[in-house]
Amino acid sequence: MLSAPDQELSLSRKRWLWYLYDVGNSAYAAVVILAIYAAYFKGHVVGGAEGSRLWGISVGIAMLVVALISPVLGVIADHTGQKKRLLTYFTILSVTSTALLYFVQKGDILLGMVLFILAEIGYRGGQVFYNSLLPEVADQEEIGRVSGKGWAIGLIGGIVCLFIVLALVTVYEGTWIVRFSLVITAVYFAIFAAPLFIWFREKGENRKLLTGENVFSTAIQRLKKSFQSIKNHREFVKYIIAFLIYNDGILMAINFAAIFGAVMFGLDQQQIILFMILIQFTSVIGAYISGWIADKRSGKAALVIFLLMMIGAVVGLFIVESVAGFYVVGGIAGLALSSVQAVSRAMVGALAPPGRSAEFYGFFAVAGRTSSFIGPTIYGFVAAEAAIFFEAQGEGASFLWFKLLEGGGPFAEQLGQRVAILPVILFLVVGLILLLRVNEKKAREQIGETVSA
Repeated sequence: MLSAPDQELSLSRKRWLWYLYDVGNSAYAAVVILAIYAAYFKGHVVGGAEGSRLWGISVGIAMLVVALISPVLGVIADHTGQKKRLLTYFTILSVTSTALLYFVQKGDILLGMVLFILAEIGYRGGQVFYNSLLPEVADQEEIGRVSGKGWAIGLIGGIVCLFIVLALVTVYEGTWIVRFSLVITAVYFAIFAAPLFIWFREKGENRKLLTGENVFSTAIQRLKKSFQSIKNHREFVKYIIAFLIYNDGILMAINFAAIFGAVMFGLDQQQIILFMILIQFTSVIGAYISGWIADKRSGKAALVIFLLMMIGAVVGLFIVESVAGFYVVGGIAGLALSSVQAVSRAMVGALAPPGRSAEFYGFFAVAGRTSSFIGPTIYGFVAAEAAIFFEAQGEGASFLWFKLLEGGGPFAEQLGQRVAILPVILFLVVGLILLLRVNEKKAREQIGETVSA
């Protein structure tokens, strides 16, 4: 534990720099992914069920790229002690690409996909290095609480940005203000990320390279050793596999929430923003509660509780037929979403051996981004193909108790969205079952054995 007053003050300052970055980071997620760009791209830039398919493909491509590069970059960051520098580069990519989304208008499908993919690579790739700084701002026994608090503070920042955007969209009309909100979000992200870049000093040291080696060859060699030594962390591997599966369900829900609301209930831009503010608000509560449960009981216990809650919310989403019900289910989902994500992040930091945090977060990123590639792509294709199928059935077609009374058009697309909910439930349930097989206590013991070896 850090006990000297000056050390405590230094640790407190570092934590707040780390928290503030999450404020900007969360604003990007709240506006671009949740409230604004997803629905704008699907409904205005593309239009129709094909918008769901292309949105899923865009998200999937970005996640696949991050999954491929993050393990190597994570090892480089650990070896060179430059996590913050790499975080800076990825953040600049995300901020710049987000601002350029202003120029995406109706029919600019390729431009809209490319800029969003670049923004997502910057956002998701940067999280590898941001998350790997968590062990530098939290001791082992408080890592769950610090992660949860950081998530909560970030979500509050996202809510503030959403209120700014809501005010503008309410006062002004036209798609230009929707696009301009993306510029505001980029500036907001940059402002709150800057303090960490300016004042945060990471603990890692730049290790000397052997003759004839470079950082990339060293990264490849260390990755090979990591894959060979990962057998010494079997419980961690089991956890990552479980995370890969349930994270599919989580991110499918996140990336298509705005599209689902717009298609199923005809929510306009203001209503979507209000819905996302509700989700962000309940997410703040969930982040605090989950951190407390993780520290008092265990990370696994917290994950089980909130995964069960998330499964209940998604089942509710499948059957809900009113706007009011959609808002209620969204509030419950928000409570569970942030809790699962915050505890999942903290679990990696808790199970990573000393000095290998970025490397283990690289594995975490592979699992998370790979699931992001699979999940949204599946959702987009299922929603689009199901809509095409139901439209071909014409009047009288039905799906369980949902009847396509008028046939074709938006009614078919609505049923397509409901069908696409089923894979979300499946991934969450399978991930939970696999998580129950993880022995967290044994995993921590394996860390101790590895360190003492």
